[in-house]
Amino acid sequence: MVEEANDVEFGLAAGVWTKDMGRAHRMMDELEAGVVWVNTYRKMSYTTPFGGKKASGIGRENGMDAVEEFVETKSVYLNTSGEVSNPFNPYDDA
Repeated sequence: MVEEANDVEFGLAAGVWTKDMGRAHRMMDELEAGVVWVNTYRKMSYTTPFGGKKASGIGRENGMDAVEEFVETKSVYLNTSGEVSNPFNPYDDA
């Protein structure tokens, strides 16, 4: 069954209807889809990433995964003591 579902060009979302939670977990792991609903359909949250796989696109909307596509991390060390420390002495915390 999973092979048939994955044998498509797209992978936006998939739905599984079952009483067997073991099967549900196997399907969640094996389905090539950006979203898998189990015993429900079209539930969404703005805090949860949403996006597809394969020809259904790249990237995510919603949640922190979406925000991270627009930011680049930078580290800054700021000394507010007014004293200049010796950059070659790791024990000089001035």
